[in-house]
Amino acid sequence: MPLTKLHGTRNDFILIDHRDRQFENYSVLARSLCDRHSSIGADGLLIILPSESADVRMRIFNPDGSEAEMCGNGIRCVAAYLFEDGAPPDLHVETLAGVIETQARRDGDRYTVRVRLPAPQIMPAGIPNGYAVQAGNPNVVIFGDSFDGVDLPAMGPLISSKYRDGANVHVAVPCAPDRLEVHHWERGVGPTLSCGTGAVAAAGAAIYRGVVRSPVAVIVPGGELIVEWDGAGDAWLTGEAVRVFDTTVRYDDVVAN
Repeated sequence: MPLTKLHGTRNDFILIDHRDRQFENYSVLARSLCDRHSSIGADGLLIILPSESADVRMRIFNPDGSEAEMCGNGIRCVAAYLFEDGAPPDLHVETLAGVIETQARRDGDRYTVRVRLPAPQIMPAGIPNGYAVQAGNPNVVIFGDSFDGVDLPAMGPLISSKYRDGANVHVAVPCAPDRLEVHHWERGVGPTLSCGTGAVAAAGAAIYRGVVRSPVAVIVPGGELIVEWDGAGDAWLTGEAVRVFDTTVRYDDVVAN
């Protein structure tokens, strides 16, 4: 079974291109392949499948086997993979959050992908300086002056558990009129070095609050993302996607683990 390892601002994924076949147990594969101690290790498993409504279909599974609606960094990795494989630079990708437009560009040996996401839906989260933001998946953004004393690995699960389907939790610190620093905790994963939809959620909430203006440079532990949003229409997320390596594993061995 051929696999490709990619990352978007160090949010890393294992990608399986199954446009010519499908399995029934991707959750099992995700739990096995994403384990950093006994397998390749990743923040998620990306599956590319055929689509009747778009160029391709993407499914994203977390390391605990749960399936997510969307993944901003993951879809950028899918677009870069397909572009490098000979697909057109501009694609439409079917997800559980709808059909998402992607625009891939090559800069030397690197790829930058711009993704069009539905306008963030923002409302108070019922906690101080907190906002619930729908950005293709559910997010909670909490604003602070610094990250000092913030125990996100402990806080994330507690806040996420208050939502029926869980939520990603992000702490955001505005540091300039067009700059925002964000740390992430993702449901089904834990702390990550980057979260694309989380970056859109945090930037959208910050624009909504009036503390930054678009375009926003979102600084995450894994690098930098750019979010563009006019406060009303669709949002755009831009960042690089990097192909790390390709390999092959035996399906039976993976499932057995």
